[in-house]
Order: sequence, then structure tokens, then C-alpha cells
Amino acid sequence: MRKFLDFLYDGAGWLAALFMIGTLAMVLANVLGRMFNFNPSGSDAYAGYFVAAVSFLTLAHTLKRGEHIRVTLILQHVGAKANRALEIACHVSAVLLATALAWFSIRLVWQSYTFHDISQSTDATPLWIPQLSMAIGATLLAIAFIDELVALIAGHPTRHGQQAREPARME
Repeated sequence: MRKFLDFLYDGAGWLAALFMIGTLAMVLANVLGRMFNFNPSGSDAYAGYFVAAVSFLTLAHTLKRGEHIRVTLILQHVGAKANRALEIACHVSAVLLATALAWFSIRLVWQSYTFHDISQSTDATPLWIPQLSMAIGATLLAIAFIDELVALIAGHPTRHGQQAREPARME
């Protein structure tokens, strides 16, 4: 199961990297279009879709790499028992919030598909297609937080938990 989950998180990270390259391509198409007096229809909308995909698909990958910003001021000044209780409470809250985000993102995709919502720009893209990246990213984030909570409760070290115990450094 661990290899499968890591594959999911890494796969989402690689997919986000491809969307980042797509964003670059769309921006370059717009720049070249202005330089050579042609209009690449819909490229600005697709650049926006790709940026949203990058943002959501990297959430779980970033969490599992311990790269999310954490405020550990309180955690550094409490005992081990209080630290563990606070960590578990924070993870439970994160699971609830991420699950709600995933649920409503999936619901939005379904509604856009059902109502045949299309983009208001010149590309007229069915909105459920770019919204899929948000639903997938939010779902993977919820899974990653559940994964972290299970590891924390089982007593396994989590990547960001190790960083929280390290003193802050200025580099």
C-alpha cells in the first residue's frame, strides 16, 4: 500500500510538472502571437486552467515531502504528550477540511458535467475538464492527510513531524 500511495503522490507531482510546462507553452504562444500579430484563441484560458492544475496536483506531493509551511512555535515549547495531542488534533482537522474540499470539488465537477457548463472565453471548454485537476488534487490531499494521521497515530515518524522538532534555522 505504501508504494502505491507514494506512486500516486509522485505521479501527481509529475503531472503537475507537465501542466507547468503547458503553462509555459500557453504564455509563449501569447507572447509570440503578439510579436507576429496572430491570436492563439483560448491560450490565456488554458494557461489559467494549467496553473490551477499545478496548484492542486502538487498539494499531496508537497505535504508528503514535508514542504508545507508549518507554524511550530507552540509545538516547540510544549512537552511530548501535549505535542502529540496537538499534532493529532491538527491532523484530524486537516483531514476534515481536506475531505470537505475534495467532496465539494468532486460535486462541482459532477454539476458542471451534468449542466453542460462551458467556459465563457473563446475556447468554450466544458468546465468539468479543467475542474477535474482540482477534484483529483483535493482528493489526493485528503488521502495524504489520512495517510499522515494513520502514521502519526501508529507512532511512525512523519516527514513534517521530524521538521517540527528541529529548531528553526535562518539560511
